[in-house]
Order: sequence, then structure tokens, then C-alpha cells
Amino acid sequence: MLIPSPKWLRGDDIAASDITPRETYLSRRQLLALGAAGLAGPWAARQAFAQGAPGKLAKLPATANNAYLITDKRTPYQDVTTYNNFYEFGTDKSDPARNAGTLRPRPWQVAVEGLVKQPKTYDIDELLKLAPMEERVYRLRCVEGWSMVIPWIGYPLAELIRRVEPLPGAKFVQFITLADKKQMPGLGSGVLEWPYSEGLRMDEAMHPLALLTFGLYGEVLPNQNGAPVRMVLPWKYGFKSAKSIVKIRFVDKQPPTSWNIAAPNEYGFYSNVNPDVDHPRWSQATERRIGEVKGGGGFSALFAPKRKTLPFNGYGAQVASLYQGLDLRKNF
Repeated sequence: MLIPSPKWLRGDDIAASDITPRETYLSRRQLLALGAAGLAGPWAARQAFAQGAPGKLAKLPATANNAYLITDKRTPYQDVTTYNNFYEFGTDKSDPARNAGTLRPRPWQVAVEGLVKQPKTYDIDELLKLAPMEERVYRLRCVEGWSMVIPWIGYPLAELIRRVEPLPGAKFVQFITLADKKQMPGLGSGVLEWPYSEGLRMDEAMHPLALLTFGLYGEVLPNQNGAPVRMVLPWKYGFKSAKSIVKIRFVDKQPPTSWNIAAPNEYGFYSNVNPDVDHPRWSQATERRIGEVKGGGGFSALFAPKRKTLPFNGYGAQVASLYQGLDLRKNF
């Protein structure tokens, strides 16, 4: 449970654009401390831990879908796999790569339940074979102000939805992720209510961009990126793309979502990328692309040039029609 702090302690009178994001502050503080001790070089080298290049995980063949191969330069694999938000393994961006080795992505099952004619529990290998695998290059934009460009592998969530045959009363899809303290040390932090929950309207879930995802860069998902199955929703902020999914529920009412429960004034249900709606603690008008400056992860992001954030993360032509008549300032 989060206990509100007094305004003077929260800094409500400070402009959002003047507040340094947490990971930027921590990176600067750590670098300064280590630099003073003569250890800045080793610290920078340690940022390249874990998987520095593809080739260590099982291959996941896929056919490139040319309709979703954007021309933006791809984020290096090392950055994609060592700079993550996955609070089940820690709140620092480097924690998931350090700690996610305890996750066991096999055996794995995903239960599809609720308002469907064909409820079923799928073994992960059965789920992998449900539809042809596609490679799609999507932008990923996170609320803290950083972005990546990643070649994901999966198939449209709509392929699964059609097979389970939602009932007329199913208006929303809820995603529940694994919550196992033996595998996920971050669950003891209490930063969120567990298990992690996310949700979509049915028409959002059926949209061709909504990707049920099993891999990246030609291989199965690394643990720290949400193995063995996650969602990728490129027009929404990254936290909407639930990782390590174990249940998909079809419900008649808007489901609770973890970040909306924790901080409803900061994280709305829709969470579409909207440069005109600032987060209470920082602007969303610009972003920094991870990997544009060599060095790896959060430290290099300090020096990456700012770029203008695009409405719906650049996917407005495909998804804006889903929200006609909806005030995206109120329904953020």
C-alpha cells in the first residue's frame, strides 16, 4: 500500500520537466562515487555483463513481416537485454539481467479463461505452434523517457483470441503474470501488488499490432525480457506489455492494472504514448533512444540526443481510430 506524502516532501511545486528520472540520478551518483574511488572504468565495463550478443539461446525461426519492419536503427542486443524494467527481479534497470537467471521458462503453461467458449490451458510449446511466427521491428517507448527499436518474434494476439471464441459479454482482456517468490526475488519489495496485472479493451487486443511475443533477435526471449511469452503493444508505454504471462482472462469489466492501482494519477488504463500528456514527474514530449551512443544501457542514455516523441509512438495511422471520441487527456 502506498502512503501519500505531504506536498512539500513530494515536491509538487516543482515543474515535472525539472525532475531528474530515477535511473538517471542513480547512474550519475554511482559514476561519481566510483570515479572518486578511481573505479569508473571497471564500473563501465560491468555494464556490459550478461548477454552481449545473440547466439546463447535457442533459435526461433520466423518470417519477416515487411509491413512491420520500420527503418529505424535497431537497438543493440546487449542494450535490449541488459537495460530493462522487470520489477519482479528488481527496480534498477540492470537488476533483471543480473537476477532473472532464477526464472524457469520450461515447463510453462498459459491458462485462457473467463468469458470464452473454448477455455483452455496451453503448454508453451503448443502455444508456440498455434500460428506462424513473424518477425516485426517495433519501437518500444517507456514512460521514463527512453525508447528502443527491437526485432520481436511472435504472432498477433488475435490468432489466439479467435481460437478461444470470446462470448458476447467479453469486453476486456486481462493478462496475469507469474508471481513466484522462489523465482522472482523482487516480489519481496512490495513496490507493486502481485501478481502483475495488465489489460486491454477487446478491440485493442484484436488489433493486428498487438503481438503475442516469444522471442527477439531471432531467438527465444531472454528471461529478463519476459520469457517465455509476453505481450508487445508498440503504441502504448512499455509497462502495458505484460511479461512472463501465465493467465489470459476475458472479462466484462475493465480489469485492475498494477501500475494504475499503485499510482492512478500517473498511470492510466490506456497508457497510449501521448507527447501532450506529461507524467506528473517528467515531460513526455521528448525521448532518448537507448544505444544511440556507445557505452551500453542507462549511462550512455545520458548522452543520447533527445528526439521528439510521436503520438501513439508513431503508430497513429494504424490505431488512432480506436480512440475516436475519447478524450486522451482524461483517459490517459
